[in-house]
This record gives sequence, C-alpha cells and structure tokens, in this order.
Amino acid sequence: MRTPTGDLSDGPADELGRDQPVFGPEIGEFEHSERRAAQADGEGEMKTGTTTVGIKTADGVVMATDMRASLGGMVSSKDVQKVEEVHPRGALTIAGSVSAAQNLISTLKAETSLYETRRGKDMSMEALSTLTGNLLRSGAFYIVQPILGGVDDEGAHIYSIDALGGTTEEEYTVTGSGSQYALGVLEQEYHDEVTVDEATEIAAKAIQSAVERDLASGNGINVAVVTDDGVDITRYKEFDDLL
Repeated sequence: MRTPTGDLSDGPADELGRDQPVFGPEIGEFEHSERRAAQADGEGEMKTGTTTVGIKTADGVVMATDMRASLGGMVSSKDVQKVEEVHPRGALTIAGSVSAAQNLISTLKAETSLYETRRGKDMSMEALSTLTGNLLRSGAFYIVQPILGGVDDEGAHIYSIDALGGTTEEEYTVTGSGSQYALGVLEQEYHDEVTVDEATEIAAKAIQSAVERDLASGNGINVAVVTDDGVDITRYKEFDDLL
C-alpha cells in the first residue's frame, strides 16, 4: 500500500522507530499539531480579529462582541455573530479562526445535547468549561480563544479559555485583538454588586472603546444575556442604542 505523503504520516519506517505511548495519542499530542497551528496563522484564512467581553453578575452573565471579520488586511464581513448559545443556559464568544470556532460551537452544542439526553439534566458550567478546554487541547480547533459564560445550580460563571485549553474562572474577562482597550474600561467600571443592566452598559462601553482604537474590531455589537431563563442574544449596529 502506498505511504501517504500528506500530514497524516511521515512513513512506516519513521513510525516503527518512534517511541509511542501505549494509550496515545494523549490530548494535545496529535500528529503535526505545531505545523497545523502555524498554517492556521496564515494570511489566507478568515479571522475575527475581534474584541469579546464577559462579565459575571449575581443574576447571570453578560457577554458582548464586535461584528467584524478580516481576511488578511481586508474586512471580509461586517455582520459576524461572535457569540452563540451552546447550552440551554450557556453561551460562547469566539476570537480567532472563524472556521475552527464554528466547528467548536457545533461540537459543544452536540455534546451538551447528548449529555442532557443521556443523563436527563443539563451539563454544569464547570463540566462545560472542562469539555471546552479539552477540545482546544486536542489540537483540532486552531486557533480559537473563547469566553464561556453561563448559569447553573451553583450560580453564574465566566470562564476565560486560552487557545491551548487553559481555563480560568473570572469575574470579568476579555479576548481578542482589542483586549487591552476593553480591559481598561472593565477595570474602571466593574464592581462587586453590578447588575445585569449595568453589566450590559459596561460591556458596550468596553467594546466601543476597542472599536475606536483596534482596526480588527468594529461594525456593531452582539450582546448575550444569560440568566436562569436562558440565553438572549441581541445585535446592535449602533452603540447609542445601549448607552
């Protein structure tokens, strides 16, 4: 049989001489993951550039993103929804590769639905954050840096998840190319008793600040409010509608 010449194998001889773990590959050990990561950073792939924000409150979470996607140095879309429901009471923002992010969202939706069908209850936010981190560590979703937010029996949760699957629960967090501008607003405006309405306005201010200075962010704002009642996602072309 002919040896594959693509990324799937270096050839039988190399395979026979390589030390392989009995139960491999472990998560993050897929073949040529580093090479695929470098390829995913090329100029020919559509990316969200982006600014995304997540804020936790006592009654739920607020997540906001801009609406611009880029292709190299060009704005490829002005109407991208960068926050999606992935759970009956959970949502995910996306920053990075559009195709990988779309695939990640589809996978999470399928897994949470399967979990509910098998166990008769919704997946907890801690379990969903662990699943998301594991999927990113697998190397199959280059390169995505999401924010996961939701509400479960323990209350509201916001998780910052890096492109390699590292997961941290936060009071508020940002991702994307406009992060530094948005984070400055959050540091100034956030307080422990923030309400959902206040968090929505703070998130809008943070995204607006990033849009003013970051070339890869712009063209409006998506806002997701997640409470015990579910996920409500609203799109605004003008920030004045929120401020």
